[in-house]
Amino acid sequence: MGDRRHCDGSCITLLFQDDTGGLYVRGTKGDNWIHVNPIKGALAVNIGDLLQIMSNDRYKSIEHCVAVDLRRARISVTLFVNASLDSVIGPFPQMLKDGEKPVYKHVLHSNYWDYFYRKRPSGKASLDFFKI
Repeated sequence: MGDRRHCDGSCITLLFQDDTGGLYVRGTKGDNWIHVNPIKGALAVNIGDLLQIMSNDRYKSIEHCVAVDLRRARISVTLFVNASLDSVIGPFPQMLKDGEKPVYKHVLHSNYWDYFYRKRPSGKASLDFFKI
């Protein structure tokens, strides 16, 4: 089973994938996709939207997708590290330096969660929910 291009709605995602591969991340210039070659015993670590928001854009969520290889089954195990649903998510004050303005508003995590799973935004569009 593949997955369309998206960013994870979590803080951090840990991914263990088998040797089939299929995970692609968008390059930093946004015009290319890079295959993440599986390394036996290694974890892939993705920064999610929540960490981008909490860091006021210092850390960027990674847009990624999963391609299907019809000849082989792909097995992966993910662990999503999230805040509790009753948490208020927004830029940490410690991340705002020298009068820097927040890029994102503070939002109840459960409201974002509902939006994320109702709208299923592609790419980095889920960040629009938090934009000031």
